[in-house]
Formats: sequence, C-alpha cells, structure tokens
Amino acid sequence: MRFIFLLFSVFALGFLVSCHSEDPLEDVTDEESDDSDDNLDGIHEQASDYTWTSSDVRQITLNGSSITVSGSGANASGSTLTITSAGNYSISGSLSNGKIVVNTSDNDIVRLILNGVTVACSNSAPLYISKADKVLVYLTENTVNTFTDGSSYSGQTDNEPKAAIFSTANLSIAGTGSLTVKGNYNDGISTKDGLVIKNGNLTVTAADDAIRGKDYVVIREGTFTLTSAGDGLVSDNDGVSSLGFITIDAGTFRITSGGDAIQAVTETTVNGGNLTLISGGGSSKTITNTQLSAKGIKSGKALLIHDGTFDINSADDAVHSGGTLTIEKGTLAVSTADDAFHAEGALTVQNGTISVTKSYEAFESPAITVNNGSINLVASNDGFNATKGTVAGGTEQNDGSVLKIAGGYVVTSVSQGDGIDSNGSFDMTGGTLIVHGPQSQPEVGMDVNGASTISGGMAIISGPASNMTESFANSSSQYSILATTNTSLSSSTLFHIRDANGNNIVTFQPGRPYSTIAFSSESLKSGTTYYIYTGGSCTGTKTDGMYSGGTYSGGTQKKSFTLSSKATSLSF
Repeated sequence: MRFIFLLFSVFALGFLVSCHSEDPLEDVTDEESDDSDDNLDGIHEQASDYTWTSSDVRQITLNGSSITVSGSGANASGSTLTITSAGNYSISGSLSNGKIVVNTSDNDIVRLILNGVTVACSNSAPLYISKADKVLVYLTENTVNTFTDGSSYSGQTDNEPKAAIFSTANLSIAGTGSLTVKGNYNDGISTKDGLVIKNGNLTVTAADDAIRGKDYVVIREGTFTLTSAGDGLVSDNDGVSSLGFITIDAGTFRITSGGDAIQAVTETTVNGGNLTLISGGGSSKTITNTQLSAKGIKSGKALLIHDGTFDINSADDAVHSGGTLTIEKGTLAVSTADDAFHAEGALTVQNGTISVTKSYEAFESPAITVNNGSINLVASNDGFNATKGTVAGGTEQNDGSVLKIAGGYVVTSVSQGDGIDSNGSFDMTGGTLIVHGPQSQPEVGMDVNGASTISGGMAIISGPASNMTESFANSSSQYSILATTNTSLSSSTLFHIRDANGNNIVTFQPGRPYSTIAFSSESLKSGTTYYIYTGGSCTGTKTDGMYSGGTYSGGTQKKSFTLSSKATSLSF
C-alpha cells in the first residue's frame, strides 16, 4: 500500500506545484517525474527524493546550546538533535558545540532541509547519520550552512564518524544554497555507502579527504571548492567490482589536494563540467615518496572523458588509468612533473583539444590511438611512449606495443627524449604529425622497435644525428624521405622542399638544432624530382614550426632527388 500511495503522491505532485515547499527540484523533467520511483543510473537516487509537501515538514530551531523541536520524529537532549523517524525536517539556527544525529530503522527517506544552519562540534561529527535507509541534505536557496568539527574525536571506534558530515547510509545533497564543511579531524564529507550530489555550492576543507563516497560518488552539477591534505574527491570500495566509481555530469570544480584530486578505485566518467585540479603542490613539486599518489585524475580500471574543460596542474600523473583511458571530446590543459596521460591498458583519443605545457612523458601506454583532435605536447622525455614496460634484455626490443595516428593535428616537442617512441609498431594513416625532436643523441625524433608505416596524412620529424634515427619503412604505401645533414643546423635555419615547378612541398623550422628530417606527405610522388633548401626566409604564417602560404626565398639549394622507392634516405 505504501508503494502505491507513494506513486500516486508523486504523480499528483507533478501537477500541484503550489504544494511544494522550499521550491525543491525546479528542474525535474516530466520524464523524470513520470519515472520518479525508478532508480536513476542504477544508484540510490530517485527523482521523488527531491519533492515533498509543506504539510509534511516539521520545524526545528537550533538555539546556540539548546534545540526546539516542533512535531514528532525528532528529540533534543541538550545540544544534540536526534532524528528517529523518516520524514522531512526543516532546520535553522546554530549550535556552538552540538550535533545533529540521524538514527532510524524506517525504510524511507530522511530529508534534512537546511535553512541557514551552523553547527560546530569539538569532539565528534556535527552531522552524523548513524542509521537510515537514505538521507537527503537539502540546501535551501540563498542560505549558507556550515558544519565544523574539532581536530580530535572522543571514544573513536571503527563504527563512529570520521568526518564532519559522516553517513553510514546512502546520502544525497541537493538545493541551490551553500554548504561549507570544515573537516579538521579527518574527512570533510564521507559516506560508507553511495553519495549523490545533485547541485549546490559546496566549499570543503579537510585534514584528509574532502568528499568521499565509499560505494560511489555521482555529481550532477554544482559549484565545488575543495581543499584537502589527502584526496579531493574519492570512491574507494574495492570489494565489489561494480562499485568504487565516480561520475561527473557537470559543474564547476576547483580541487586543491595533497593526494589525488579525483580518485576512483574502479571507474571514473566525466560527461562535462569545468575542472581545475591542483594535486601534490602542482608541477613544480617532485614526489619523493613512492607510496604517495598525487595525481590529477586517477582511476583503477577505466577512465572515460566524454567532454569537459580541464586545467590540471599535478606533481604526479595528470590523468592516470590502471586500465583504459578514453578521451571522446573536451579541452584539457595539463602541466605535470610526471606523465600527462598514462594508461596501463590502452589510451585512445577520439577528439578534443589537448595542450600539455610540461610533462616527463606526455602519452604513455602499451596501446596508443589518436583518431582525431588537436594535440600539442611538451615533454622532457618522450612525447609518445608506447610500451609494455621493461623487456628482458633491454627496452630496445619489440614488445608488441602499438602506436596509431589515424587523424587529427598532433604536435610534440621533447627536450631530452624521443618525440615518437614505440617499443612495438607505429602506424600512421591520416592527420598531421609535427615532431620537434631533442637536441642531442642518443634520443631521436622517432624511435620504433617494430614496423613503422604510413599510408596517409603528413608527418615531419626533426632530430639530431644518431645511428638510432629512423623514418617510415619501405613497406609503407605513402612515400617518405629521411634527410641527414653533414653538420648540425641551428633552430633558426629553415628546411624547405619544392618540386621542379617551384611548388612548395614543405617549409619547416624545427624547435631545436637538427641534423635529420623525416618527412612524408601525399604530395610526394614517384618519378618526380624535388629540391631541398636550407636557410632563407618565408613570408607565410608559421604555426608550430610549419609555414603556410607566403613565399620562400633566399635559401641555399642542398640536394635534388627523384623518388623511386617508398622510403628514400639521402644526405647533404
């Protein structure tokens, strides 16, 4: 009967808007309302969680050191408020040293409707959900609500709270008001079950983790300012394979963490939002403790970025997955003291705009695929490193790793490593690849232990003279050249190829002194004679070292050649 009555009530509420108190969930769609008692996305959230009628709300006032309760379902003892029944409770006022406790066996939701609440508790959690089916903390519009704990708790056991807002049950936070949480003892907000944040303006500081949902953290939208000595946003249930995940649909985030800014033990999914993440003190810091993780985003099994705007400054990897990492779309700006994008399984970029201004290695994974997008990478070591790890007998062996570039615009600049490094194969089928290689050997512009082939797109790769210098193989379907100079040329010296009719094939200015240029383009044709020039100037527009338009002049002709085989090596 209760279930039928609840369905009828929710249906009626869709039409009787005037019955809503607190104006909850103004943005619930008709579709959501019609399906209000079905779990959303397989989690504890239901659309009906966010609706109630004014006649069902009981009023509670906090009076500094005492509490006034109107109605049943709650009782006060000194400065402790205990909610003992499911229902709706509107709370206002402050407690200078007290707490709110939820302890009910009812199989229904408890709604804590906060109307300007300030609670401090010197020796425990100011908001402690000891037992409940699920709880909604609702932040009433234009209100500021603050919870602060002390730096030590009394009588602490495993079953006692460990955060300023601590829940043993599924917890939801919603509303357009503000919530400030100061976790001086341990975490800021923590639940031993699932956590859903529909919206709100949340500011959390914590001695350890800022926001923790053991089973999952799902964020629909909101504004978040999180500062933590530990992790910023974390889900860490590693006992059930379907749990321990984080999903972010939208929102504005500024997370400053001593540990990982975002960390999920299984999967992380970002569908949108604006995220500024600073972990471990940022890219100017060095992680010396190998047990410490201070990554921007870290996921144990899978990490999927559907969209969003990211600004990540990390002392450890910026984006790290213990399994697969997929970027569908988005804008990602990264500065890191370690790897920018690292995946233990496979790293795939479908689209998006990626800018790495500082990294040790920019992309690292056993399988790297770029299908589209605009990618600009700066690294002190390798730009792309396709590797399965150290192979017995040395790393210069084919370990079966794969690097594929099928499209997009890709630029990589490396100071001490290889621009392209694959311990397996490298296959390019489309797009634009520009590599500013290192200044000196033994590192080179491209180092591939297996097959390196090209069948489409344009690639130009500069590097130093080295017996490890490589270009594309003769088994490629598109023509390529590897040009080696007798003396190193300065970075101000242009490299230019034109055909017999004077048409510009390529004009390029490497970012560092160079002795080798690997080049491939569909403009190279069999039986055609080409001329290499160095020096001179170009009136065209330079982008990432490549000139477009304009006129090249004043250079010195160094070499002429006629293509016959797919891969041609020449020196001058």
